[in-house]
Amino acid sequence: MNKLIINFTPTGMVPTKAMTPHVPISVAEIVEEVQAASEIGITAVHLHARDEESGAPTYRKDIYGRIMEGIRRYCPELVLCVSLSGRNFNELSKRSEAIELYPDMGSLTLSSLNFPRQASVNAPDMIQALAEKMNDFGVHPELEVFDLGMIHYAHYLIQKNILRPPYYFNLIFGNLAGMQADLAEMGLAVKQLPPGSHWAFGGIGRQQLAANTAAIAAGGGVRVGLEDNLYYDQHKNQLARNIDLLKRVHTLAEIFERRVMSPAEFGNLGFYNIKARMIST
Repeated sequence: MNKLIINFTPTGMVPTKAMTPHVPISVAEIVEEVQAASEIGITAVHLHARDEESGAPTYRKDIYGRIMEGIRRYCPELVLCVSLSGRNFNELSKRSEAIELYPDMGSLTLSSLNFPRQASVNAPDMIQALAEKMNDFGVHPELEVFDLGMIHYAHYLIQKNILRPPYYFNLIFGNLAGMQADLAEMGLAVKQLPPGSHWAFGGIGRQQLAANTAAIAAGGGVRVGLEDNLYYDQHKNQLARNIDLLKRVHTLAEIFERRVMSPAEFGNLGFYNIKARMIST
């Protein structure tokens, strides 16, 4: 049976306490939220660190390190991915700092793109430098795709042996300047992936539920959490909690008879950081 990968995204770079009181910002809040999600059932977690005074996104590995240490204390098998985003800072030294903590995975957006109020700049040399550093530290890229061009660039990096299997793709729908949660666009994106890729659908805002449902029905994984969507309902009357969104995914999984893939099952597909485990022993 094709098991369901659930990639949990509790914080992100955009949500603030002013937008929703439910978003976890501090190290303790993030660790507690991930622990609660793990008890319900998730496969991997996509982490963003925040400055605990200002609440702003931060690249600092001391904060990422405390988050990772806290999660591993309670959820030692969980696959941990750190954000290497360029939305708020775009120097390689800053963006790549968390790689030195030997997480299992690191996010890698495969081109520049515009969000409604902000650009995420990912120049070719930056993408390749991040990928090469991940290779050096045994970190597996979590490949983030917002349009078909990013998939084509992934194929190019594979040909250059910069990206190496196994491959994991987050296909993210709903950004104004990217793919939408339309069946034709979703199907074409999956069709263009390298053979044997593991993939999950994420949806921004109102498109999260549609993307998650389509992925579960089609045999893929899901990306879910407050990073992408703050509301439980389509009319934006009810603020969601991470746990609400996660429980809804579990309900859908039961309907479609999809068992959730455990962290160990996912990690043993090749997504654990073997170098980190060698260091720890």
